[in-house]
Amino acid sequence: MKVICGGESFTALSTGLQNALWRSGGVPLEHRTDSLSAAFNNLTEKEQLTTRYHDVCRHYRFKATRNTPGQSHENGAIEAAHGHLKRRITQALLLRGSNDFAALEDYQAFIEGIVSKINRQCCARFEQERLYLQALPKRRTQDYAEHRVLISSSSTFDLKRVTYTMPSQFIGERLYIQLYDERLGLFHGHEKVLVLPRAYALKTQRGRQVDYRHIIDSLVKKPQAFRHSQLRDNLLPTPDYQQTWRYFDDTLPAHNACRYIVRLLHLAATEQCESALGRYVLKHIEHGELPSELQCRKRFTGDATVVPLIAAKQHSLGEYDQLLNPSQEAQHG
Repeated sequence: MKVICGGESFTALSTGLQNALWRSGGVPLEHRTDSLSAAFNNLTEKEQLTTRYHDVCRHYRFKATRNTPGQSHENGAIEAAHGHLKRRITQALLLRGSNDFAALEDYQAFIEGIVSKINRQCCARFEQERLYLQALPKRRTQDYAEHRVLISSSSTFDLKRVTYTMPSQFIGERLYIQLYDERLGLFHGHEKVLVLPRAYALKTQRGRQVDYRHIIDSLVKKPQAFRHSQLRDNLLPTPDYQQTWRYFDDTLPAHNACRYIVRLLHLAATEQCESALGRYVLKHIEHGELPSELQCRKRFTGDATVVPLIAAKQHSLGEYDQLLNPSQEAQHG
């Protein structure tokens, strides 16, 4: 069972289908779907597979079929099982007491636990069916879409109505992207340089996937650009930093407010202390005081300026005469 992030798409279909085939240990003779647009060109009168789905069918050597449009009862057995699964997930979430998960991987593990319990009930019958499966190919086939993008002067690129940030060293470069359902793999030439979580745009709005670490080095050089940046609100990584910025913006001169927040973000990125630094500054603000930049740096880097105590011994000037005139030392000896 694969958690799908962006709804029905070819990447979702291909990833989920291939996961199921490899976990089953074989390939059925036929794969049946409803009128899924990722699999079938539904605008044509003649049944026609989409190009990428046709490639998947050819790779695994199964026949693609679909329900007759308007005859939903043809897939009744599958829909009934789907309904039971959704009810089990709902009940498990109620017992858990929360729908919030720290990460997608946690939710995926939660779903797999439920599905595993269901599968154990029909394990014996599945082993009987496994005998009739075809052999798997040597490898999986493509389960991503391919794109090429140009990194702009603001260290961003747009893909599927979503703006992503990139490290500033890639400004002006063209990158190759493998677009999966939940992530993007970015390549510079043949080298994989970065993996980004995928974001999805709402129907009426554009989406953003912003990481302040990618552009903070550039902002440190021009901190006033922070105030007018279209990505400003997305550059603040947590509610602590958002609340801190509002305080700076209300109480400090504009120049100082931008410089302070940018240097805080730079310290958080370089010392990997994002959460602790955010809480530290906000706690001081709640007590009516604002820690200086030097205080923050000393607290999280131990970078205090310490003048060492040096014991210096002044030599007699006569010793220098002996160095310059070694013959005199020999005569005295």
